[in-house]
Amino acid sequence: MSIFSSDHAVMPENDEIVEAVEASETVEAIVEAIDAIEIIDDAIEALDDADAADAADEEPSEPTVTFGDLGLPEGVVRKLAQNGVTTPFPIQAATIPDALAGKDILGRGRTGSGKTLSFGLPLLAGLAGGHTDKKKPRGIILTPTRELAMQVADALQPYGDVLGLKMKVVCGGTSMSNQIYALERGVDVLVATPGRLRDIINRGACSLENVKIAVLDEADQMADLGFLPEVTELLDQIPGGGQRMLFSATMENEIGTLVKRYLTDPVTHEVDSAQGNVTTMTHHVLVVKPKDKAPVTAAIAARKGRTIIFVRTQLGADRIAEQLCDAGVKADALHGGMTQGARTRVLEDFKKGYVNALVATDVAARGIHVDGIDLVLNVDPAGDHKDYLHRSGRTARAGRSGVVVSLALPHQRRQIFRLMEDAGVDASRHIVGGAGAFDPEVAEITGARSLTEVQADSANNSAKQAEREVVDLTKQLERLQRRAVELREEADRLVARAARERGEDPEAAVAEVTEAAEAEIAAAAVEAERAAARVEEQRREERPAARDDRGNYERRERGGFNRDDRGGDRGGFRGGDRGGDRGGFRRDNDRPSGGFRRDDRRFPSGQRPSVRWWLPS
Repeated sequence: MSIFSSDHAVMPENDEIVEAVEASETVEAIVEAIDAIEIIDDAIEALDDADAADAADEEPSEPTVTFGDLGLPEGVVRKLAQNGVTTPFPIQAATIPDALAGKDILGRGRTGSGKTLSFGLPLLAGLAGGHTDKKKPRGIILTPTRELAMQVADALQPYGDVLGLKMKVVCGGTSMSNQIYALERGVDVLVATPGRLRDIINRGACSLENVKIAVLDEADQMADLGFLPEVTELLDQIPGGGQRMLFSATMENEIGTLVKRYLTDPVTHEVDSAQGNVTTMTHHVLVVKPKDKAPVTAAIAARKGRTIIFVRTQLGADRIAEQLCDAGVKADALHGGMTQGARTRVLEDFKKGYVNALVATDVAARGIHVDGIDLVLNVDPAGDHKDYLHRSGRTARAGRSGVVVSLALPHQRRQIFRLMEDAGVDASRHIVGGAGAFDPEVAEITGARSLTEVQADSANNSAKQAEREVVDLTKQLERLQRRAVELREEADRLVARAARERGEDPEAAVAEVTEAAEAEIAAAAVEAERAAARVEEQRREERPAARDDRGNYERRERGGFNRDDRGGDRGGFRGGDRGGDRGGFRRDNDRPSGGFRRDDRRFPSGQRPSVRWWLPS
C-alpha cells in the first residue's frame, strides 16, 4: 500500500502499516455488526407480525354485530342483506334490542345517524301478525315535514312488505281523498305530519284508539315549526299502555315536557349528538365583498358533484337558481311555495343527477336525505344555530365526509361566528381577495370551477349530443333511402304491368311517372328552402337588440319599451314607459322636478277631468 502526496511518494513505516491494518479490520467488523443487527431486527419484526396474526385468529378484538344478532325477524334481516345493509350503525345497535323489548325509547342523535331504521324496524316487527280495523291504524310515525314523511315511508316500505303490513303517508300537498280511501280499507302504519292527520281525524276518517306504538321523529324540529300543540293533541288521543319512542337531535324545555308527559321510564340512547362537531365534516367561512358574492356562489355551484345551496327566502331561491342556469349550471329551486308534486320532481331530479345544484330554503334542511351531497353552501346565514346544524346535516351522513361553507359579507362576520360558537363547531375563516370567484383558496376548499370551464363542458356535451343525433339521423336517412329505392322499384314494376295490361309501352309509362315524381320532389325542395328562409328571417327579427356601453338594450325601431337586463336583485323595468296596451303612468321628463301625469283616458263627460276630480266632495 502506498500513500501519495501532491509532490512525491512516501513509503510508510512499519508502525503505520500495523495501525492501518488494525483500522481496516475494525471498520470491517463494524460493518458486519451493523448487518447482523439489521438481520436480527427483521427477524424480530417478522416474529411480532406472526404473533399478532395468531392473536387475531385466536382472539378477535371486537366481534362484529349484525342485524341478525339484534333479534329482528329473519325476513327483515334477509331484506336488509339484499339491500346491502348488514352492519347496523351505533344508534341502531343500541336502540333496536330495547325497542323490540317494548321499552319506551328516548333517542338523541344528529340527523343522518340512522335513526329511521332504529325506530322503524322494531315498530314493524312489533305489529307483524296482528289485525288492523278500518280507519284505526295500530302504529303512527309523526314527522315535521312532508319530505321527511315520504322519506321515512320509502325507507320502511320494503320491510313492511316483507311482514305483510300496509303503510300510508298522510301529509299536506297531496290528495286527502286518496288518504281517506286508504284508511277506510285499513292501514297498519301511518306516517303523517301533525296538521294533515288532525284534519283527517276531525273529518271522522281516522281514529287513534287502537294505536299500540307511536313514534315522534325530529321532535325538536316540530317545536321549532310550532307543531307541538297539534302533537300533544294527537298523543292525548292514543290510549295508555302502548309503546312510545321519541327521537330528537336536541333536548329543549318543550321536548323535556313531552318526555315527562308521554314516556314511561324511557331508555335513553345518545349517539352523535347534534351539538358535537362531526369529525368527518369541515366548516369554513368565506368572507367576501358584496360584488363578489354572486360570482363566488356560481363558481362553487359549478363544481363537480352534488351541492345544496341554502338561502333565506323563496324568491331568493328562484332568483339564484335562474341565475345559475343562465351561467350553465344545472340547478333548480326547492321551497315551500311549490306544489308537492313539483317539490317531489325536483328532489327526484337531484337524486338522479339531472340537477347538480339544489337551491333551497330551510324547508329542505328538515330531514331531507339525498346520498352523495358532499358540500353545503350557505349563501344566506342560518336563522340560529339549530338551523345551521340542520343545514349542515345534509352532508357527512352515515359516516361519510363533507364540507360546509358559509358566505359572509364583512358586516356579517361577527354574527356568523357567534352562530358557529353556539352550534359547537370550529370553523376556519378565509378572506376572498381580489381574485373573487377564482381565488385558488376557494377552489381548493370547495372545488369551485371557472364558469368558462363550465360553459366549455356544457358546449362539449351539447356537441357530443349533436354528433350522436347526426349519427342517428344519418342511419335513419340511409334506411329511408333504401326504403325509397325499394318502393320506387316496386312502383315502376306495377306501372309497367298496368301499361302492358292496357296495351301501352311499359318503358314510356315508367318514364312518365318517374318524371312527375322528380318534379314533385324538386318543388318540395324549393318550398322547404323558402320555409327555412322565412324561419331565419323571423329569428333575426326576434333576436334581442344589441346592448349599449352601459349594458342596456337599445330601443327597437318598431317602438315599445326597453326591458332592463334583469338588473339588481329582482330585475324589472329601467326607465322607459310601462305603456302600450296596458296603459298606466309614465314619467314626465318635461317637468323640472320630474313626476307623473295622468294618461289620456276619456271620461263619461268626454272631457279631460279637472285636477280635483278625484278629491272627495
